Amino acid sequence: MKKNIFTITLLTFAVFSSAQVAIGKPSVTNTSVSLEFGNTGSAADRSDATKQKGIILPWVSTLAAQPTSEYTAMTATENGTMIFDLSDYKIKYKVPASVVASGWFDLTVKNKTETITGIANNQVDSSLQDTKTELTNAKAAIGTTAATDNTEGILVLTDTNKAMVLPLVDKYSSVIAPSAGMMVYDLSNDMLCLYNGTVWSFWKP
Repeated sequence: MKKNIFTITLLTFAVFSSAQVAIGKPSVTNTSVSLEFGNTGSAADRSDATKQKGIILPWVSTLAAQPTSEYTAMTATENGTMIFDLSDYKIKYKVPASVVASGWFDLTVKNKTETITGIANNQVDSSLQDTKTELTNAKAAIGTTAATDNTEGILVLTDTNKAMVLPLVDKYSSVIAPSAGMMVYDLSNDMLCLYNGTVWSFWKP
C-alpha cells in the first residue's frame, strides 16, 4: 500500500542556499517560510485525497542496543531535534536537561490519543534500516547560511528568521495508512497530530 508521506532523498550532503524550499507546489507562501509542503489549506486542497500527507521524523534510538544491537544512543544532540525513538516508540524533541532530566520531551503522551490500528507498538518494523551503516555526514541544510552551517542533523533549517510550515491536512484521519513517526497539522481542529505506529497524539493551545 502506498504511504501518504513526503520523503527527502539525501546522497551525502545537500545545500539549499535559496533559503526557501517548497515541496509539492511551485513556491512558498511568504518570506518567513523556510520549508513548506503541497497542501495550501484551500478548500480544493483540503478535499483532495492526494494532498493529505505528513512528514516522517527520523527513526533513531536514545538508548544503545535498542531495538537491536546495531543502534548506538544519540549523543551531543542539538536542542530542538525531533525524532521517532525506537527504544520506546515515541515521538520526542530534544530539550536542555534543566527542562526534562532525560533531555527528551515526550510528545506521545496520553493528553489525548486515538488508536486507529490496534497494532502493538513493538510491532513497528524497522528491519529495513536496522543493519544498514549510517552515513554520519549525511545532511540537508536549507537557508542562506546552509553551505557553512555546522549544526548536527539530517535536515537543518539554518535561517533564524524563517520556519517550516507543517504538512497541512483537512483532518488527521484524512491521512490514509499513516506511518510511525508521522507529523501533520489538522486544519479542522487546529492541532498538531503525531502518530507513533499505534496511536495519534494531539497537541493544541
